[in-house]
Amino acid sequence: MADNRSETLSGLTADEAQAFHKYFMQGFIIFTVVAVVAHILAWMWRPWLPPVEGYASYMDGVNSALTSVQSFLA
Repeated sequence: MADNRSETLSGLTADEAQAFHKYFMQGFIIFTVVAVVAHILAWMWRPWLPPVEGYASYMDGVNSALTSVQSFLA
């Protein structure tokens, strides 16, 4: 039985390299999707570029949301 591992730089056979590539790409795509979703959620929470009034203009919405939550919990 001949072993062709010494002919490649990685030491993997062609089939092993293809299998590794397949799983690596699946993991990379899943990681990228999770990162994109996290960035979208972070942007929805607090945009990276504030409006002209600054982040303080968001406090009205935050205060009304807190008041609603407090009345719900009380």
